Formats: sequence, structure tokens, C-alpha cells
Amino acid sequence: MELKWGTRRARWAAVVVVAVVALVGCGSEQGESGREGGVPRGSGVPEVDDEKDLPELPLDRYEFSTRDSEREQQAADRFTQRCMKSHGFLDFPRQWREHDITMSNRLIAVAISTTLYGSLDLDGARRRGYGVERDALEKYEKEHAGKGRLVTPDEYEVLRGEGAGRKVPEGGCAQAGARRVRADVKDETLLMRYVAGRRTALDKAVAKDPRMRRALDEWADCVADKGFKRYASPEAAFRDKAWGRGQEGDTKRTRRERDTAVADIECKREHNTAGVWWAVAAEGQRRDISRHRSAYEAVRADQERVRATVRGVLGGGA
Repeated sequence: MELKWGTRRARWAAVVVVAVVALVGCGSEQGESGREGGVPRGSGVPEVDDEKDLPELPLDRYEFSTRDSEREQQAADRFTQRCMKSHGFLDFPRQWREHDITMSNRLIAVAISTTLYGSLDLDGARRRGYGVERDALEKYEKEHAGKGRLVTPDEYEVLRGEGAGRKVPEGGCAQAGARRVRADVKDETLLMRYVAGRRTALDKAVAKDPRMRRALDEWADCVADKGFKRYASPEAAFRDKAWGRGQEGDTKRTRRERDTAVADIECKREHNTAGVWWAVAAEGQRRDISRHRSAYEAVRADQERVRATVRGVLGGGA
């Protein structure tokens, strides 16, 4: 599904989706740590009960962080403002909105997007089962999406390049601003797609790894032993049609759903599911970086070019 909210809105949705929804499972065998895990303590498997326990993955340094994206957008907004002023809109603000985002749009974005390792939010599971974290979405929107005044119809024509008879940059000043931030990038396709593509391929390999398959079986047995349905994976549990997920992404949050979600996370903690997932994923990523180092370093160099431009506009650190 494609949601056309403009550059600013699409980036906002991507950040929220990553922050709010997480799926998939992993696991392991009994190790020296006393927890069940594919590899014993000291062999590179972190003990993970919560998101904060997950270390950075090797590929993370080749992708823009949330802060990077926010600063890039701020720099693009500065360039956009300059462009708008050059076309006669001398009071065009640094922060602006084209329209408001509705809760419906937010929830659809969450419902159709997933990440890999599964939710570890036990308190959230008790409250909402596999439903949407509305509070987090509303908080993020209030902090990031509600700033700035609405643009006028005349401004919109130049902002998006849709004005009849006006000579404006292709795509309008908004696109001109975004292009200006990346003007020094050598290979934007590589920058935007390479690491995401490699991550997708590596995630598929992780799911097929014997340690991961064993982990999924152990997690599934644990959930079943607690009196719930035996699912193939945490994602299958999340997508169970019994939860009655509506078009806006939320579920009915029944007692059965909430209890299943709690058992799901308790079993991940008992078997160090996320820790083993991280170890297998990190191993594959390190190997991939070593094999394709020139491509990864080209991505890294272009990241630094963007950061340098952003620093030149905003000042401060990367």
C-alpha cells in the first residue's frame, strides 16, 4: 500500500512504524547463562529482556539514524524556505504543514508494517495485546507533526510545483530543498537502497538459520505450554485473525489476546529469543560487510557528505 503524504509525512510515518511495531521470533538451547540460548554466556549472545538491551547491529552504522533523518529534514526545510522566499513568499515559515495527519492514516501505516525481532513490551502486551500503541503515536505526532502553520493555497502551488503559469523548480520548492541537501551525494540509489536491500536478504537468511529454526520451535513450545495456540512465529501470533484487527490497525484487545501477547513475550524472555536473534543477525551482517566492503563504504561516504551539508546549514554535530 502506498501512502502519499509528501516527503515530510512519509519520513514521519516510517519513524513511527519502526518505533511502534516489531515482529518475528528466535530462540535457543540451554547455555551456561542459566537461560535457554543457542550459545552460552560470553560467546556474543546478549541477554535481552527489553528493547534497551539490544546492542547496535553492524548494519546500523550504514543507515541514517532517527536524529540524522530529523536533522536532514530540518536542513531541507531551510532550503525550501529560501526557495519560497525567492519566489515572493517572504514570510514563508521555517516550519510548515500542508495538512493534518489523521489517526486513520497513522494506524493503517502501523498495521501494514513490521520489523524483525518481535515486541518485548510486556506492560504494553498486558494493556493492548497485539493492538496499536495509540499513546506513542499521538505523542510523536504532537512533538513532530503538529509544528508550523498551514500553507496557503498560493504557497502550496509553489511548494509542490503545481501552479499554472508559475516558473518553479521541478517538484516545487519542497523537492528542490530535499535535492539540495543531497547535492553532493555520489550515488543516491546506493545510499537509499543498498543497505535496506542487504538487510532484507540477510533477514531471510536469519529466518532459515538452524539456530533460529530451533529457537522458533522452543518459543512455540513455550507458548503452547502456557495454554495457548502453538504459532509458527511471533509474527504469526501477531497476525492471528482471531484478534479482529480492523482497517485502522487496532485489535479487539480481548482477554485471550492480551494473555497470548503476554505469554509470547514471557517466552521470549525465558528463552532469550531476541538475544539469539541479535547474535545470528550480527554474525551474518559482519560477514556481509566484509564481503561487500567497497559498496558499504561508498554508502558510508555519501552519508558523511549529507551530514556535512546538514552541519553547514544547521551547525552542531552529526
